[in-house]
Amino acid sequence: MSLVKQQFQQLQQAYASCPYPSYQQRQQQLSALRQAVTAHSSALCQAVSRDFGYRSIDETRLLEIMPSLSGIDYQLKQLKGWLKPEKRHVHYSFMPASNRVIMQPLGVVGIIVPWNYPIFLALGPLMAAIAAGNKAMLKLSEFTPATNEVLVSLCQQALATEVVIIQGDADIAAEFASLPFNHLLFTGSTAVGRKVMQAAADNLTPVTLELGGKSPVLIAPDANISDMAKRILFGKTANAGQTCVAPDYVLVPAAQLEPLINALCQGFQQFYPDFASNPDYSAIINPAQYQRIMTMLQHASSNGARVISCDGKAATANSERRLALQLIVGASENSQLLQQEIFGPLLPLIPYDNLNDALHYIQQRPRPLALYLMSDDNATQQHVLQQSHAGGVCINDTLVHVAQHDLPFGGIGPSGLGNYHGKEGFLRFSHQKAVHQKGRFNSGQFIYPPFKRTLFKALLKWLTR
Repeated sequence: MSLVKQQFQQLQQAYASCPYPSYQQRQQQLSALRQAVTAHSSALCQAVSRDFGYRSIDETRLLEIMPSLSGIDYQLKQLKGWLKPEKRHVHYSFMPASNRVIMQPLGVVGIIVPWNYPIFLALGPLMAAIAAGNKAMLKLSEFTPATNEVLVSLCQQALATEVVIIQGDADIAAEFASLPFNHLLFTGSTAVGRKVMQAAADNLTPVTLELGGKSPVLIAPDANISDMAKRILFGKTANAGQTCVAPDYVLVPAAQLEPLINALCQGFQQFYPDFASNPDYSAIINPAQYQRIMTMLQHASSNGARVISCDGKAATANSERRLALQLIVGASENSQLLQQEIFGPLLPLIPYDNLNDALHYIQQRPRPLALYLMSDDNATQQHVLQQSHAGGVCINDTLVHVAQHDLPFGGIGPSGLGNYHGKEGFLRFSHQKAVHQKGRFNSGQFIYPPFKRTLFKALLKWLTR
């Protein structure tokens, strides 16, 4: 038996010894996790920067440490209420009786963590699993070994008997996905998500898939371009665009295309002055990802697309794997740029003449993880919300909807399956057990055989009238 399977069975045994942790136990575990995150925060930030080649410490604190801590705080504040049994209605024909729903832990849950946000995308699902009373097994990315080392230490300090961390390559990941978890949550690409779902199906393991896709920005005709440009920039340049909900392309009124280009370039230079030496901008995580992005950019340029580098200098390969935001106009519809998730600092701009044409463009493509609408017009907002599908929508901003702990987060169709965060995370890792309870008097006796009884026939006639 492999080590991975042994560790899984040990977690199963640990759960069997305590299948319903009390509120106090869960509260203690979440508090211990919070303390450990705080204690390890500097080490985590340094480790992520090493794994990426460079990532701003401030950016990691903003995008990973802060939402992890505030997420735990939210869980601690709400958990007692979530655990209360929920009363449900009883039909009068079953009286006297009571109905209620209780939240029961699922058991041992698996969490597969990607490389792009290795802290938050490990701790976010983990805090939900712990709040729901489960044991958890995490498979961390092989591309973030330094961060993994700190996360192992953190979990050993806070949740030594609740969590097992697995590291390794694709073969280990495949073995991990094939374990008979009580639930499996995967964050990553759509292609790998399909394989994870296939592996889980052999065990009838329910899955939550947090994927990605091409999240559009739709700039309505009424939008203020100069105001919206910086909001788009924040979502696209955070982590150098290596974010599953980063804006993937922008639909802009044709008359506003050039003003948008100017506003994005000016905003970028304000965000990241002296780009070549700016300490706030992240590197692309590894040479393979960097080459993929550069190839995509070069292909677009060689096929006639217009490329604008927001730092004012032509993009060239460099050993630091840093690439300023590149705006692309006129990319071919068949190009990788418009067919695949970009996951980097490339931003196609697509002009349109009519808002409904832009909305149709979105509707004709796979449903995205996020949709960003830039408009102050209420009628436009309602029209787009009603006529589009997306995992989540953010109006007049980008990215920050993910940090709203009281909103569910998840994809739809090829961008994901199921959601979590906040209460939805607690529900995702819980079984809503239905309980119907009767007392000494049994009202059911009136519907027992033999059915030829006069009283039964009269009762049945009355109930089906």
